[in-house]
Amino acid sequence: MPVRVVESSAPSQVSGANSGKTSPPACTLLSVGQAFSGTQNVSSLQKDEAWRVNVCIQGCDLEHGYLCGTMEALNVPMADTPVVTFWEGEIVDTTNYTFFTGKWEATPEDDKKHWDKFPSFSPFKSQVEFDGGKNLDLSNYPYIFMRWKEQYFVNVGTDCGLTIAGFYYVCFSCSDGSISGFYYDPNSSPFQKLELKSTNDARSGFSFSSYELQ
Repeated sequence: MPVRVVESSAPSQVSGANSGKTSPPACTLLSVGQAFSGTQNVSSLQKDEAWRVNVCIQGCDLEHGYLCGTMEALNVPMADTPVVTFWEGEIVDTTNYTFFTGKWEATPEDDKKHWDKFPSFSPFKSQVEFDGGKNLDLSNYPYIFMRWKEQYFVNVGTDCGLTIAGFYYVCFSCSDGSISGFYYDPNSSPFQKLELKSTNDARSGFSFSSYELQ
């Protein structure tokens, strides 16, 4: 979800070493057309604030560690309309992507600080600190770790007063479809928390039919 630029201010047992190509567990709740709704905390030192957020998955390719979708922020104070962005995601599967981002101004220290916010990450912490967790087998783990990077605004211009320069560290629960995430952007408030729950109806409560994705 786009944000305003501000001044800086008990998991399952870990699987063994990765002996070959693996993919995250197949999750029916992580599929094309699935929708999620919730909030993102965008509070700063000056003001407590949360925006309502809807997400819909538009594409998912577990084999290549890729997914994409749209994100809609509903109650953005400076916008006259809900703000919709298109994002692309990297699935941490240790084959296509590891826990180390390697771009978007994120250092390994930034990565570790953000992943460490997720309780489900704790079994992998020591291995990730050692080598990025590149030899971990995540194929049977009940959580999927991802990065979501917004690529462009769908229905507003870049002069809307918001930024999509950062990206999200995301943890997805395969059991109930809940999503938690933290937004990273050196020029935005740190650790803005994203909390989403799966909706039973993939189009419940909102629709993107009026927007054309390029």
